[in-house]
Amino acid sequence: MSDPARISEIFSSIQGEGYLAGRRQIFIRLDECNLDCRYCDTVYEKGAVCRVETAPGSGILTALPQPPGVDGLVALVTEWHGRLPGAHHSISVTGGEPLLQAETLKEWLPELRRTLPIHLETNGTLHAELGQVIESIDHISMDMKLPSTAGRDQALWEEHRRFLEVAVQRQVSVKVVIGQDTPTDEIRRVCAIMAKVERTTPLFLQPLSNAAGGVAVTVERILRLQETAAALLPDVRVIPQMHKMLGAL
Repeated sequence: MSDPARISEIFSSIQGEGYLAGRRQIFIRLDECNLDCRYCDTVYEKGAVCRVETAPGSGILTALPQPPGVDGLVALVTEWHGRLPGAHHSISVTGGEPLLQAETLKEWLPELRRTLPIHLETNGTLHAELGQVIESIDHISMDMKLPSTAGRDQALWEEHRRFLEVAVQRQVSVKVVIGQDTPTDEIRRVCAIMAKVERTTPLFLQPLSNAAGGVAVTVERILRLQETAAALLPDVRVIPQMHKMLGAL
């Protein structure tokens, strides 16, 4: 049996990105990531404690020892679900990159799924690890990392294609973070990959956020990029980070 997953945060909030934007979820944020994107605002280094809300939606966090373990995690999710029946749509397993801990996810996702559906938020690069756990996942929100916004010297197009080929077994959507200088060629590359695998997959263009939680891309540039994608795919949407606008966790 693998070691229990190391979790940085557990909290209840509104999903602010992608296909399930606007839904309330119980968020389980795992430590660590295999990428280092320029725009990322998440602290995902290994922590000595797991921060958990004292009550769902309170915004007040308390510290628990690492690792929390599956029994305590399932008990917490079950208690929150019972306390607020109908409030939560699903459990969002996020990071960092959750699939770095696929061996542990394989053990405890089936247990969590007894209470609520599972929504995986992932950078879309670890296709083999996704294959290990996909039977216990209902929704997948995968990123495709654009060199223009992620600040990566090496593109990840092939990794994203292979990941999407596995992810289409479930309800999957693709998110790309766009900036003022994002070239249309990058959007075309994303659309070409999606069209080759499953062109009806929803694509979400997420404008970079500024320090105040607003949008750091002009409306004109957003519309040009949307036009490029919409000419190639049937379901293209623009959604900024709603949780930042709401001031939510």
